[in-house]
Amino acid sequence: MKIGELSARTGVSIRSIRYYEQQGLLTPVRQENGYREYSPFAEEQVRTIQLYLNLGLSTEQIAGFLHCVLQNKESFCKEVFPVYRQKLAEIEEQIKLLQSIKSNLEERMQSIVEEQQSHAKEEG
Repeated sequence: MKIGELSARTGVSIRSIRYYEQQGLLTPVRQENGYREYSPFAEEQVRTIQLYLNLGLSTEQIAGFLHCVLQNKESFCKEVFPVYRQKLAEIEEQIKLLQSIKSNLEERMQSIVEEQQSHAKEEG
């Protein structure tokens, strides 16, 4: 199948499919005229790549285990669990940072409200 058909079947842009190819996640056959020809299996590959991207993984992380998960159940791919563990740790750090920022904003807002109230009492 051609890249346009793969894009239509998966709902993934041609640009993204080309990017997956550049990252080594997809390997089409090149015809003599230079056109990419994708196997019927490419549709499943693209959907699997999308699944992992939606979990917040990078294409580099996905490349580390994609071949395995396309051939086996995810639970049989020893490369997957450490990537999940690392991603979860990153998310927990991001949550801590966001909670800290939220707290700082709430404190600043409270300080502004208190200052406005204090100023209103002085004028009143």
